[in-house]
Amino acid sequence: MRYFLIGIIFAVIGVLLSIIIWGVDKAYVITGGIGIVFIGISMIFSGALLSGDRMRANYATESAKDRRNRNIVTFRAALIGITNLIIALFIYYFIN
Repeated sequence: MRYFLIGIIFAVIGVLLSIIIWGVDKAYVITGGIGIVFIGISMIFSGALLSGDRMRANYATESAKDRRNRNIVTFRAALIGITNLIIALFIYYFIN
């Protein structure tokens, strides 16, 4: 829940910055960018961009604690990113 609220705070700050810089017509730009960055971080930490051999090697050599920490970071980054993308899409479709 805390990371959902962090995502909302980032979205509000992004919307306000977009409105200050470009106006109401492009209020979704910075919020969408923040969402894409956090989804990218989530993809990198999850290992989704690796080949099967590399994923298998990483799985075999990492400890359960390391795997749990990696999954936590992945989930938290994805939660922040998805929140920002949903707000950016909402602004894009209903404001424009």
